[in-house]
Amino acid sequence: MSELDEEFPCSIAISIPLPTHRLASSALRALQVDAELSPLVRRSFLLAPSTTGELISHGNLIVETTRVLLVDYKATTNRMLRVAVNGFMESFRVVLDIMEQLDMDVLSLAT
Repeated sequence: MSELDEEFPCSIAISIPLPTHRLASSALRALQVDAELSPLVRRSFLLAPSTTGELISHGNLIVETTRVLLVDYKATTNRMLRVAVNGFMESFRVVLDIMEQLDMDVLSLAT
């Protein structure tokens, strides 16, 4: 959870696991381009490893995958936080719909 900020006391941390690092990275890049419309809201993104500690081997190198999209929102009021998160969820749904319809990896994971 986010630490208390006097200027932005209302906060939420959203953790969204995705099937692969590539999809998580694509979602991050697609969502980052839109700045928050209100100066009363702050948002940050981060890719993180899954909590299962999933490891992938690349030759002699073993790396942990970063396939969880972390979104941290801070706002001056609960209302501003709710409005910002609702807008983010709508945008994220559009990104997921596009991935589902156009990305071959998503289709192969669903079967």
